[in-house]
Amino acid sequence: MPIDTSAKIFVAGHRGLVGSAVVRKLYQLGCTNLILRTHSDLDLTNQSAVESFFADEKPQYVILAAAKVGGIHANNTYPADFITINLQIQTNVIVSSFNHKVQKLLFLGSSCIYPKFAPQPIPENALLTAPLEPTNEWYAIAKIAGIKMCQAYRLQHNFDAISAMPTNLYGTNDNFHPENSHVLPALLRRFHEAKVNNLDKVVVWGTGSPLREFLHVDDLADAVVFLLENYSDLEHVNVGSGKEVSIKELAELVKEVVGFKGELVWDSTKPDGTPRKLMDTSKLVGLGWTPKISLRDGLVDTYKWYLENYGKQ
Repeated sequence: MPIDTSAKIFVAGHRGLVGSAVVRKLYQLGCTNLILRTHSDLDLTNQSAVESFFADEKPQYVILAAAKVGGIHANNTYPADFITINLQIQTNVIVSSFNHKVQKLLFLGSSCIYPKFAPQPIPENALLTAPLEPTNEWYAIAKIAGIKMCQAYRLQHNFDAISAMPTNLYGTNDNFHPENSHVLPALLRRFHEAKVNNLDKVVVWGTGSPLREFLHVDDLADAVVFLLENYSDLEHVNVGSGKEVSIKELAELVKEVVGFKGELVWDSTKPDGTPRKLMDTSKLVGLGWTPKISLRDGLVDTYKWYLENYGKQ
C-alpha cells in the first residue's frame, strides 16, 4: 500500500550516501513528516537514548541506513569497532521500533553478506552457505545479524521488518577520498585530476577484465520506497541493476564523461580482485521494480555533483 505522505518516517543515517538519497526521494514524493537526527543529536549506539527517542517521536516507518562503514584497511584495523557499533545500532533501532509499535521497518544491508565464492549472479539463498570474504567479515557478520533480527521479530512477534541488500552504489554524496573511496568515485576523481593537471596518461591497476555491477543511489532510494509499499516477507531482497560492466568499460566511460583526452594505461602487474560480482535481482524484478538510471546518465550526474562539491579544490 502507498506510504501516507503525512506519516512520521525516521530515516536513520540520513547524512550518508544511502540515507540522503532516501530523504531526497521521500521529499520528492511529498512526505512532510520526516524525522532526522545527526549523530550529535542521537547516538544510535546508546540504548536508553534510542528508547527515549522512539517513546517521544513514535515514528510509523523506520528506514535503517545508519552504519559504521569503511574500506579494507579500516576493517582490518578496527574489527571490534565494526562488529560492535553495527550490532549496537541495529539492535537498538530494531528493538525500539518493535517496542514502540512502528508500522514497518526496512533494514539496509550490503552485498558483502554473501560468501566469498558465491555463485554468480548471487541469489538471496546464497546467504550463509560458505565462508565470507575475510577482509570485511566483521561488518558482514553484523549485517547478517541485522537480517536475522528482522526475521526473528517477524517470526516471533509478527513485526513487519524487511531487509534489502544493495549492490555497489554510487552517486550524490559519494566518498571521493584518495585513500578509501570505491572504484567508481576513485576513477572519476583520478580522471578529473589528470584532466585539470594536463597529464598525458592515467594508470589503472589490473587488466580491466573483472566484471562489476553498479546502481545509482537514487535508484536504490526508489527501490526502498517500492519495497516499503509492496513487500512484507521473511527473506531479504537483493537490489541491483542486473547489468554487469567490466572495469575496463567503466574506466573508458568515466574517461569520456570527464573529458580526459590522454591515454588510459593498465598496469597488469597489479591484482585484479574478484573476477565477477553480480547480484541476482530476479526476485525484485518479479515484484515489479527495475532501475531507471543508465550507467552513463548516472556518471554524468555524479561528475556534475563532484564538480560542484570538490571541483574547486
